[in-house]
Amino acid sequence: MGHANKVMKSINNPQQDRCVDIFMSPDGTFGFGEFRRDVETGEGWFPVGMHAAPVYPDFDAAMAEALANVSWLFESLTKELKKN
Repeated sequence: MGHANKVMKSINNPQQDRCVDIFMSPDGTFGFGEFRRDVETGEGWFPVGMHAAPVYPDFDAAMAEALANVSWLFESLTKELKKN
């Protein structure tokens, strides 16, 4: 059986080859994962950074930890907010 995490927010970098997903686990806790893809191969997304194991009590705590640990995330999130 696959995992049943629900992605609450996904943020891509400008190159579209990295993303961070903030997810909610079936037990109501939150976490985040960083992923990469090789656009030219079309093989999909692969986890990097090993961030998915820690558990956070809410979305904001997971997002804060992702911002503190993923170097490109703040700039990408800022650009996304400016679009909206």
